[in-house]
Amino acid sequence: MGYLYILYGFLILVAIGIILGVVLVFASKKFKVEEDPRIDAVEKMLPGANCGACGFPGCRGLAEGLVSGEVKKCSTCKVGKKDKHFDLIIEYMKAHPDKDGKTNVPTL
Repeated sequence: MGYLYILYGFLILVAIGIILGVVLVFASKKFKVEEDPRIDAVEKMLPGANCGACGFPGCRGLAEGLVSGEVKKCSTCKVGKKDKHFDLIIEYMKAHPDKDGKTNVPTL
């Protein structure tokens, strides 16, 4: 008789886990956040030091600022080099406008 209580408890926990898993799947699809793919590309072009000398919490934050137009100069990154990093970012931003067709091209 004692094993039956353990089995019922186990089955109830499994059922709750399945139900909550299904709810999480639907919630993740419903509340999905679309991120600009240019942020990843610009982040890869930055030096990757994540030093914070630019005033952002790392290269990802600076990349988000460059893509959104919040940061106007690539030289905000103190570690980056003009010909190795900044020229690539400027050319990439010229060639890849946002969804509205606007280009937020940073300068040196």
